Amino acid sequence: MSQTWITGGTLLDGTGTPGRRADLLIEGERIARISGPGGPAPAGAEVVDATGLTVAPGFIDVMSHSVSTLLHDGLSVGKVTQGVTTEIMGEGWTPAPAVEGEAHGFPIHGLPGEDAAWIERSRGWTRFGDWLSAQEEVGAAVNFGSFIGGATVRMAGRGHAEGDSTPEQIAQMRRVVRGAMEDGAFGMATALIYPPGSYASTDELAALCEEVAAFGGIYITHMRSESAAILDGLEEALDITGRSGARLHLYHLKAAGEAAWPKMEQLIERVNAERAAGRDISADMYLYTAGGTGLAALAPPWASEGDQLVERLRDPQSRATIRQAILEPDGTWEPLGSLAGPAGAFPVGLKLPEHRAYIGKSLADIAQARGQDWIDAALDLITLEPERVGCLLHLMTEKNIERQLLEPWVMLGSDAAGYDPALQPDGGTTGHPRAMGNFARLLGHYVRERGVLTLQDAVHRMTGLPAGHLRLTDRGELRAGAFADVVVFDPATIQDRATYADAGQLSTGVRDVWVNGVRVLRDGQHTRALPGHRLSGSQQRSPQ
Repeated sequence: MSQTWITGGTLLDGTGTPGRRADLLIEGERIARISGPGGPAPAGAEVVDATGLTVAPGFIDVMSHSVSTLLHDGLSVGKVTQGVTTEIMGEGWTPAPAVEGEAHGFPIHGLPGEDAAWIERSRGWTRFGDWLSAQEEVGAAVNFGSFIGGATVRMAGRGHAEGDSTPEQIAQMRRVVRGAMEDGAFGMATALIYPPGSYASTDELAALCEEVAAFGGIYITHMRSESAAILDGLEEALDITGRSGARLHLYHLKAAGEAAWPKMEQLIERVNAERAAGRDISADMYLYTAGGTGLAALAPPWASEGDQLVERLRDPQSRATIRQAILEPDGTWEPLGSLAGPAGAFPVGLKLPEHRAYIGKSLADIAQARGQDWIDAALDLITLEPERVGCLLHLMTEKNIERQLLEPWVMLGSDAAGYDPALQPDGGTTGHPRAMGNFARLLGHYVRERGVLTLQDAVHRMTGLPAGHLRLTDRGELRAGAFADVVVFDPATIQDRATYADAGQLSTGVRDVWVNGVRVLRDGQHTRALPGHRLSGSQQRSPQ
């Protein structure tokens, strides 16, 4: 059995306690022992000198979008170089179980590597677990698991249709959720501003979450509003989990749009009151003031009913109706374009040659170049581009980011895929910097430079806290018997380098990473090893 002796470093065990000098022995997949500093290395062990560095548990990304990228390239370079050893996916859409009538399982994330072979393969995934089994076959440098996507559940019951579901349709959706929980889903994940998931009613979601609660699972949600109606969005989430018994987690905690910024304090007070009363509530966040989503999200959800947005935009009368709805939002949906404004919205992922000149420009600049209003420019890009167009939206405030970090129930989620920017056609420059920088940014900017958190607390937020929340046994802490997910980093130099203008810059300061006892990062370079395990939310649970 292979052995690795990590010596000379300051150990942060993931519990939030202060660091201490200690040596750590890895045997096979697990940590064999932790002992006081200066002892002899076991005979035959590889010795790793961590003098002057911090040794911590591997970081856990509770909101990953590596659905397609991990199947195409299991290395997850952008995450591993930040110290991430576990990625949990599922917001809104999952590629399994296959939905009848859909082209394939990747309508949002895109085919892995644009490889058409995944079309037929994903059509055969009759159960949620089939996708994760395929990922096991491909292999991954990181551990991986997922929630079942709420939109996928809705589509399995009634496609892209609006309206209330019948008892028979809800029964079918419940069967899908139950099957996913049996296959190891951590719960159900909704994205309630995006169709068709947004068409689900509170009653429907509460019924589905009864299946989640039967397995002790989590209802994790991008709330129906994160802007003007953010407090109403929270109340709905509390209602769903209160009625069903599922635990609650809020995706990418934020108040979007200046008018909503003061409401974050009210939301925090409400969550703390519920937690004090015994409710199990947590949240994750990314550390940037811009969000990222599809450009199509600037249109009202009803415009995508039946998955016919592009077809409606090609009809002059329908387009005029959609345009007017964007121009004068009626308060029933999240008007992201108006919240960010054309100067704060930046389309990304443009593929057509005639649109390449727009890369890095705001919708205001693009509209000016095209001689159009910004709404018309956005609708044209949605209609003309052959694939889904992304968009960066500057919506949040730095003051709230620092305020949210003070809450002990807040952990980190990148809201991004893990990928190697060197393999991207544009070098990954036009994505969101959170993909390459979220975890390093916490340690570099908010701990070392701003002093918002202590180093041990920040490490806990990325390790022990999410592991306990997800009920991942033997992960998230450095202790004898735990799986050897370990990161060695320099607290004096760790730093995010990705920016909005150049999102493909890898973070620096993480030297070594082990996943299940296998080194995947050595002296800052990926070893190309794929030791990641499939993780299950129900591995030690059965229906209650």
